[in-house]
Amino acid sequence: MFNLVHILIDLLIGTAAGWMATKLMNMDSSNMVFNCVLGLVGAIAGGIIGGLLQIGANGLIGNLIFSVIGACCVVWLYRKFIAK
Repeated sequence: MFNLVHILIDLLIGTAAGWMATKLMNMDSSNMVFNCVLGLVGAIAGGIIGGLLQIGANGLIGNLIFSVIGACCVVWLYRKFIAK
């Protein structure tokens, strides 16, 4: 069962992943809310990708790494299909 602390930690990891992904992918970092949303979607995508590859992320650093990978994938998809 999730509690409030886990949800807040996941939100912080997702926002940090969004910020890191925008820096890694040379994206405009002026819209922080949009970057946070991309990071949260990327954190979910990173968890799905890790689950499909049967690779588990343990601890804060592992979750952050998977979240950044997922956020980079989401930024790439955003650039490829939405932003023109």
